[in-house]
Amino acid sequence: MNPTLHAARLGLSRGWIEFKQQLTTPQDLGFTVVSTVAFAVVLYFQRDATLPGTDLPLAAATLPSLLGLLIPVNGLLGAVGSLSVEREDGTLLRAKALPQGMIGYLVGRIVSLSFSTVASLVLMLVAGLFFVPGLFGIGLGNWLTIAWLTVLGLLSALPLGAVIGSLAGSPQTAAGMSMLAIGGLTAVSGVFYPITALAGWLQALAHVFPLYWLGLGMRSALLPDAAAAAEIGGSWRPVETTLVLLAWAVAGLVLAPPILRRMARRESGSAMEQRRHRAMQRVT
Repeated sequence: MNPTLHAARLGLSRGWIEFKQQLTTPQDLGFTVVSTVAFAVVLYFQRDATLPGTDLPLAAATLPSLLGLLIPVNGLLGAVGSLSVEREDGTLLRAKALPQGMIGYLVGRIVSLSFSTVASLVLMLVAGLFFVPGLFGIGLGNWLTIAWLTVLGLLSALPLGAVIGSLAGSPQTAAGMSMLAIGGLTAVSGVFYPITALAGWLQALAHVFPLYWLGLGMRSALLPDAAAAAEIGGSWRPVETTLVLLAWAVAGLVLAPPILRRMARRESGSAMEQRRHRAMQRVT
């Protein structure tokens, strides 16, 4: 069997096993549960309000933004955090010793984090069924739109998280870099307010990154067609959304493995022990 395909199959199996373990481990469930519940609480308090000057429920306008934001938050932060920690505890060093081990590791991490993110999205949509009027009747095509946006969003966010995690020198640095990236992109992406309110150069910057397109795609699936009038060009732009997300997904999947392999080549038992010693010094 082709070594790369064999490593990918092992990664699929590992990712599924890790996801099942997360379901029984309170520490692993903590972030997912807290973030999902926090978003659901926002919908609860907005359930009876409407957007000023319209009859559109505020919760209905907020839900697409929360779904679009949940994908990179869970995917990118999860990949950054797990990779930086497993770099210090020796997991990556052990993966390096196996044939095509970094391919298997990356596939396993993508699978486990994808399952946990999809679980969060499902919980959010279930909450939306209670707090967002009309969500039951959006139609099969709109549900399929949410599904393919989720897949492309995860494939664009997870490899990027792996790259950030591999470049960071410590879990603390990785967390800071990823939070800075998410915070900056959220500020200019228009997920919580019309992007047309921003300066032109900020709109252009937001168009480069996946978060804007995830928010736009989710709004196209969950909001009435008339709401597109508030978007740039008065359109949901589904073709552009697909192409940008697909480009990020392909770029991440192409670049992440060699970057991880390059990082793994620099790994050694002595380097891992030095990082562990520095971490212990920070604690004490």
